Amino acid sequence: MDDQNAAIADALETLHINQTALRAAIEEVSTWIRQRGSVNAHENTMTCLQALDAYADAIISAIERLRT
Repeated sequence: MDDQNAAIADALETLHINQTALRAAIEEVSTWIRQRGSVNAHENTMTCLQALDAYADAIISAIERLRT
């Protein structure tokens, strides 16, 4: 792995960590909202978080390719 690929992989890994943290925070707030009666908002949020999960898998795959 060359220096450029290592730098890109490191940057993607940092973005992935941030994305994971944001996902956890959003899910926590969404659960809090659901507990206060807004089930629709919670369900919509959880649907959007599924997209984040799919993109997270793509980021992990890209990191793995860059590191090999």
